[in-house]
Amino acid sequence: MANFKNIQNHELKIQKWIKEGRGQGFGNNYKPWITIRDVSSEGRSHRVFGHKSQRTHHLLSDLELSAFLLLEWHFSTIDIREQYPLDLEHTLEIAESIRIPHPKLGKHYQIMTSDFLVDTNNSKSPKFAVQVKYSNALNDPRTIEKIEIERQYWKQQNVPFYIFTEHQVPLIVSQNIQWLYSSLSTLELSGQDTLHKLNFYSDIFKNNKSKKINELARFIDQKYQFEMGRSLREIRDLLAQRYFTFDLNISFKDLKTDHIQSGQINIWNEVLHAENQ
Repeated sequence: MANFKNIQNHELKIQKWIKEGRGQGFGNNYKPWITIRDVSSEGRSHRVFGHKSQRTHHLLSDLELSAFLLLEWHFSTIDIREQYPLDLEHTLEIAESIRIPHPKLGKHYQIMTSDFLVDTNNSKSPKFAVQVKYSNALNDPRTIEKIEIERQYWKQQNVPFYIFTEHQVPLIVSQNIQWLYSSLSTLELSGQDTLHKLNFYSDIFKNNKSKKINELARFIDQKYQFEMGRSLREIRDLLAQRYFTFDLNISFKDLKTDHIQSGQINIWNEVLHAENQ
């Protein structure tokens, strides 16, 4: 009896999610099929604001967070749709054709999801799907079976499919992106402020070769009587917005002025254009 109620509740939940528009939309109108309130996830869940989509994303583990930050950071990414539902009729056909049992709850088939469906500005690969798994999960035969259904699903739609594990990204790169991303969540600079800071820090970097950024920032705070931490925060802001760039394989803790380069010229031009309006 209890099992029947669970199945019935599951069916009602699916209908409710469909009416809510889950798994539909683009950009800030997209609603993920699964939210952090719906499942107990492996590890910690996260609600993170995405600057590409201009909405809050629901990420079900620390590993999903790492994957999301890498996708969000990449220049070519336009939109990221997490917990994206796959068409049930299509996945059932695939499961039958390759003779793999389709995921079920009791007698009812479950709607499968891809962790991310990513839209890009790359004409050769305008869209790709990602499944995020810790590497030890790939030792489970049933997990591999479900991934194969998912892989076949996207293959039939001519959409590249990738598996992302903790081995796909160096720890330093992940830490750097999280450090930079935390700046983006609060960054609000006018064109005039940005241009002033670009010129100010460009001159300082040129005149202080091979200086560690942490030490240089403390020196700037003292010299100009800034509140402690202001210079480092402003440098991080400019790095986060790509006005300055550095190799993400170098830890921000070890960053020196020699490692920092001017960002793409079109980004600087945007500031100059705004300043001259």
